Amino acid sequence: MSSTEESELVLLGAWASMFSSRVEIALAEKGINYKYIEEEHVLDNKSPLLLKHNPVYKKIPVLIHKGKPICESLIIVQYIDDTWKEGYPLLPSDPYLKSQAAFWADYVDKHIYQGAKLIWDSKGEGMQKGVEEFVGYLKVLERELDGACLLDVRNFA
Repeated sequence: MSSTEESELVLLGAWASMFSSRVEIALAEKGINYKYIEEEHVLDNKSPLLLKHNPVYKKIPVLIHKGKPICESLIIVQYIDDTWKEGYPLLPSDPYLKSQAAFWADYVDKHIYQGAKLIWDSKGEGMQKGVEEFVGYLKVLERELDGACLLDVRNFA
């Protein structure tokens, strides 16, 4: 077993990934110490450690807890909340509110992220189309949430 795998808690991530950031924020809010390993070339050259711990999707983030991998940022946040009960909960305890938080997190993952990626990956008319789609997704989010807060940010550090 490598020293990385022997560490209590390891996060494989990438600095520019909103999905890695989601996990880093959750860990910070819970005050959890962890070892961070940057996957520097995650798009074109995946590390053996990443491939070992996420052989299905082969993507970051991956949280390795006591040698066991947890993959996908929303699943990792749920795992953190379930495992470390200290401090303020990350997700609502009410099942309906929890379902709504999951719904909107999924919306962000599927639409906001993809819209931003389309802008980033396009030029000219394609970029303009991407901007219009992205703004449309943000307007849906703004309209539907209309002052609703899925997180109690009063207690965030």
